Amino acid sequence: MPVQKPTSPVKSTTQYFIEIEEIKDDILLLKDSSAVIVIEVGAVNFWLLSQEEQASMIYSYASLLNSLSFPVEILILSKRMDVSSYIDYLQGKINTSHNDLMKQRLLSYQEFIKNVVKKNTVLEKRFFFAVPFSPLEMGVSGVNTKGLNKEYVISRAKTSLYPKRDHLLRLLAKVGLRATVLQKQELTDLFYNLYNISATGKQLAPVESYTDTILTNG
Repeated sequence: MPVQKPTSPVKSTTQYFIEIEEIKDDILLLKDSSAVIVIEVGAVNFWLLSQEEQASMIYSYASLLNSLSFPVEILILSKRMDVSSYIDYLQGKINTSHNDLMKQRLLSYQEFIKNVVKKNTVLEKRFFFAVPFSPLEMGVSGVNTKGLNKEYVISRAKTSLYPKRDHLLRLLAKVGLRATVLQKQELTDLFYNLYNISATGKQLAPVESYTDTILTNG
């Protein structure tokens, strides 16, 4: 009878290594009682701007960064673009079109999009500003953070982060950049796809519809 090799007991799960404790409204609470608010910024096709417009945008963006009195983190996320929904949209237009010429042009355009995606790696880029909140702002650090009440930390984080959020949104608007504060659903989608990497990403169902915090495949 073969001797079965001893196996080490499972002491930790993947979630143990993820720093996120909870997402409340637009506040991302971490396990060390720090918090983050995430702002997504729309892209600008810089190379389509005139030389004067490019110089103006660079100067305005530099002024924005230099005027900040609090730390921020800038994240650029690149992933392969999923055009399946757009292909489905075109197919719907083709099916409902009663004009033969328009239908033929839509079919030709749909085929063109499919060929572009097959022959080239079409990337979607997303840009984020992350504004942090530290438990040091509450006068605590290290092991002292473990006994803090979550609701209290989130309340203090909102008091600290919301004025910074509004200030940053105003500065981005002056530069001509469209900014959106990520809420619970968007934050959940973002981090799910960061920790569960796939070619084009996955859109989750509404977070309120889940009955468990642990997601499994199948």
